[in-house]
Amino acid sequence: MPPLDRGHTSPMPPSADPLIALIPAYEEGPRIAAVVRAAAAHLPVVVIDDGSTDDTAAAAEAAGATVLRQVLNAGKGAALRAGFRHALDAGVDAVVTLDADGQHDPDEIPRCVAAFEAARPELVIGQRDFSRMPPVRRLSNTLGGAALALALGRGVPDNQSGYRLIGRTLMRALLDSDESGFEFEVEMIARCIALGLPVSSVPIATIYDGAPSHIRPLHHLREFARVTRKARRIARGR
Repeated sequence: MPPLDRGHTSPMPPSADPLIALIPAYEEGPRIAAVVRAAAAHLPVVVIDDGSTDDTAAAAEAAGATVLRQVLNAGKGAALRAGFRHALDAGVDAVVTLDADGQHDPDEIPRCVAAFEAARPELVIGQRDFSRMPPVRRLSNTLGGAALALALGRGVPDNQSGYRLIGRTLMRALLDSDESGFEFEVEMIARCIALGLPVSSVPIATIYDGAPSHIRPLHHLREFARVTRKARRIARGR
């Protein structure tokens, strides 16, 4: 686990709120404030600044977020685990995770919360409309979904979506993961299924601003194949 810079962390007392929003962020200074303000209309917000060199942390804090600052950039998985530890210490029931770049609409947080309150699933996944994705992302998500379904023996809608609600039991089970990137979110699904915990999904908007994709197809494919094999072992208890 990368060190947290406690000198740049806003303290958060034990929470009286049953849910909080977690937003991992890296070099998102121009966008993070708007995301924080929109999310804060629904839940208290914690931003995990993953070693940014810009004003991400300062902008998030000025917008009203509690900020945890990782000294070194360690990836989204490590940032989320730092957020999970914080949430578990605060005694919350669940967290809603969303991205800092504006591609997740914070006004859809109530959809995740309503699904949690209705049936208490341990994992709620925000399901995007693949037909509205850029071609590279659409192909990646479609093939990835088919491969993971084969590995797990069941389909999971939009397994690469980062818009999620995660309960305490699953958060605690994921603290020993060593996955750093999107692979962590794939492992999350496998752990949930292996533990026999309920998984649900809700439809969410599919937002792309025309910026070029940062996906490196060959690297993404290799890493997804690796984590899919790992997910298969986890789901089968090996």
